[in-house]
Amino acid sequence: MDTASTPAPDPWRPVRYLWRVPLLLLHILLGILLCALILSWNRHRVMVHGREPFAHRMIRWWSTVLMRIFGLRSVRIGKPLPDPVLFVANHTSLIDIELLHSQRAACFVAKAEIAGWPLVGWLAANGGTIFHRRGSNHSLAAVMQAMVERLRGGRSVAVFPEGGTGHNGVLKVFHARIFQAALDAQVPVQPVALRFARNGRRVIDAGFREGEHFMGNLLRMLGEAPLDAEVHFLTPVPAMPDARRRMAELSRERIGSALDDAHA
Repeated sequence: MDTASTPAPDPWRPVRYLWRVPLLLLHILLGILLCALILSWNRHRVMVHGREPFAHRMIRWWSTVLMRIFGLRSVRIGKPLPDPVLFVANHTSLIDIELLHSQRAACFVAKAEIAGWPLVGWLAANGGTIFHRRGSNHSLAAVMQAMVERLRGGRSVAVFPEGGTGHNGVLKVFHARIFQAALDAQVPVQPVALRFARNGRRVIDAGFREGEHFMGNLLRMLGEAPLDAEVHFLTPVPAMPDARRRMAELSRERIGSALDDAHA
């Protein structure tokens, strides 16, 4: 696996905080205004003949600027399928949702705790997030139904089938049940590899580190030196109605290959 060496102390980190923190606060305020004035009435529009609705373009623009505030250059590799599609991606950092949003607006499945976070929960809900309470079969059934309804309605849905964030470049097992939503809605499944890199080399500890919580990860990433944030749209996984586990394994294999290969 291609990894970056342990970085030396960074004397520019305090300087980055001086301008990034105010910009982040202003950008969050802008996001609130966009949700209130534009996305709240336009968010249910869907892609028609491959053309994105205005609200989706605004989500991509806002997310791309957010990436830049964090010092991340969002890079698309490959081509996303037109809506509706089930995107399945690896999960390593707090910014993964916005990273994928910088390339394609989609409804995400996220843990229910996010709904209660100040501002973040409200922004997520207005962006079409489907909230799931982990460990609850009743919640999972409701989430699956909501996913199918969104997909049948023409929206794409994005999920992290690992069921949580990975650490140190380790890709955890993908849960197979989530793939049933694509089968029920009869939409394709496209794996997406989210990869942080500097000078072409993968940086595996850019996201969550073991034992690191939300605010710690946010503050550390906000002060980091510039990185490339790559979004690899990979070959779709064929539908296998009788083999969801194989669909999950194949998605994981393709994402793992892309994470290890800078030219995937």
